[in-house]
Amino acid sequence: MSTYALAMHTVAVLALDQVIPFDLSAPIDVFGWARLPDGREAYRVRVCAVEAGREVGAGPFTLRAPHGLRALAEADTIILPGVADPTAPLPPGVAEALRAAAANGTRIASVCVGAFVLAATGLLDGLRATTHWIAAPDLAALHPAVTVDPNVLYVDNGQFLTSAGAAAALDMCLHMIRKDHGSAVAAHAARMCVMPLEREGGQAQFIVHTQPPVPTGTTLEPLLDWLEENAARDLTLEDIAAHAGMSTRTLNRRFREQTGTTPLQWLHRARVRRAQYLLETTTYPVERIAAQAGFGSPTAFRERFKRVAGTSPHAYRRAFRGEGAGRVG
Repeated sequence: MSTYALAMHTVAVLALDQVIPFDLSAPIDVFGWARLPDGREAYRVRVCAVEAGREVGAGPFTLRAPHGLRALAEADTIILPGVADPTAPLPPGVAEALRAAAANGTRIASVCVGAFVLAATGLLDGLRATTHWIAAPDLAALHPAVTVDPNVLYVDNGQFLTSAGAAAALDMCLHMIRKDHGSAVAAHAARMCVMPLEREGGQAQFIVHTQPPVPTGTTLEPLLDWLEENAARDLTLEDIAAHAGMSTRTLNRRFREQTGTTPLQWLHRARVRRAQYLLETTTYPVERIAAQAGFGSPTAFRERFKRVAGTSPHAYRRAFRGEGAGRVG
């Protein structure tokens, strides 16, 4: 065994039963692409299961991992992909192996709902973490000692890292490569993955910003329909209250009771959703979209849009219209 092989950073990717295939493969590929300046591989990647050679379900196929939990003790970094049922109890021995590795200083990172696996060990207690935005409320409810942030692509606590949706695993892995070997090595891996070293914006830009659910037949239902239809108008709280035939105080109280938000906050969300639709489906300039969505000025539009979506209108359009896709040169 060469001196370089002995010093090579080992990454263990833990494949639990019903592992999500992309969560498993993304870190394998990213770390596999990493090359040191002299061309040598920067990482040794091992796929592990609860038992070596045990058959593991992975959605439409099965796999046999060549390594068992023992390999976690030899890893410098452990990656925890998500599984189909992230709330299921951990198999015997998994939590103990992860806690033992953490006690030895091993870096542990989760992919998407793999955060549930990491949180189940107690290692995230008192720390900030993220997961796929749609699973964030469940993670927060199941593990109240963890501060869940659904708006970011990944969270780095030093020894413990968590990433959002599966694609955010690419961002997190590139971040770890940059910390381990510098920007040049990380940039090369990013180019091989055909993605930027850093993506603009956070997870918020991918969240579907629906309004709070309102039961059919509530007294506010006609007013909410009217607000959706008239979101482009320059409406004040007084205008909304006048249309509803009630005082502003009563209007605010009923909105809080039935929607959990205020009339103006509801209106702002409706306008942002309208702007997202126009950014995705048209080539209109920002000034025109600002006007059609009901914002007073392009500046107000940009500020409100970034506050809600976590990125600028231009970056949102570039991400969701695929500008440049398919072009050569």
